[in-house]
Parts: sequence; structure tokens; C-alpha cells
Amino acid sequence: MRKRQSIFAYFLLGVFILGGLAYMLAPWLNRNAAPVAPLTETPVTEPIVKEGEVTFFRDGKKIRKIDVEIAENEAERSKGLMYRPYIPDSTGMLFILPEPRELGFWMKNTQIPLDIMYVDAAKKIISIQKNTKPFSEESLPSKGLAQYVVEVNAGFSDRYDIKPGDVVTF
Repeated sequence: MRKRQSIFAYFLLGVFILGGLAYMLAPWLNRNAAPVAPLTETPVTEPIVKEGEVTFFRDGKKIRKIDVEIAENEAERSKGLMYRPYIPDSTGMLFILPEPRELGFWMKNTQIPLDIMYVDAAKKIISIQKNTKPFSEESLPSKGLAQYVVEVNAGFSDRYDIKPGDVVTF
């Protein structure tokens, strides 16, 4: 019986030693892993809530229509698509500002790369920031006076050949 207890004690000691080594070596083993930005709020996992539609046109011809969630107040605009791990390609977010101005959006706490389309008061796309970097705090400028912004999955503007000068309706 004593021999069995002794073997069990050595087994437990080995488990604790291996666990401690794994704990100490974990940062070293993951030194090449991409950093993970901390979330400061509870992640949102629900899909886009359809509050409207945005249609893209060139020379009067419809290019593509998507469902959008609308960010029309300061709180909604500040949050945008932050904390969402996924949005379908047929959806996006429309930001409505009270008046045209130079804008600069960032990707803080945004988990997915986006195309950000800046739209002027006449609803013409003035610039597109393509394939933005998730979690980046770099300001992505509008390059002109914008009153509306449409955010969609990265690559959307290339897939559907949407360019500055195209028009949106909503």
C-alpha cells in the first residue's frame, strides 16, 4: 500500500512540475504569434440588423444592393462595426452625419477588415479606404467633405468594381 501511495505522490509531483514548466514556457513558445488586441466591451455576435438598404450605381445602372444597419447618432457612430467577428457580404453599415466634413475613421476594436466608402452630400463616393487593418488606431481619411460612410467587408469594392464617382441611394 505504501509503495502505491509513493508512486501516486511522484505522479502528482510530476504533473505539477510539467504544468509549471508549461506555464513558464508558454510566452516563449508563442513569441511569434500575432498579438491579440484586448476587448474592452462584450463582443457582439448578432448579425447586422437590417434598418435600410444601400444601392450602388454607375451611370444610372445598378451595380449592387446591400442591407445595412444605420448609425445615425453619436453612440452608434462611435461603435460602428466594433466587436463583430463576421458580417455577410450582402450587408454593411451606413453612417449618417448631420453635415459634410473631413472624416477619419479607425479600426479600433474592429475584428474584421473592411472597405470604408466616404460619400459626399450629393451621395457620390469620394474615396474608398480598402482592406483596412483590424484593431488599427490609424486614422483613415475621407480625402474630402463626406456626410455619409458605408462600411462593408474588405474586398467588396473590388469584387463589385465600385469606385469613387459612383453614386449611392438609401
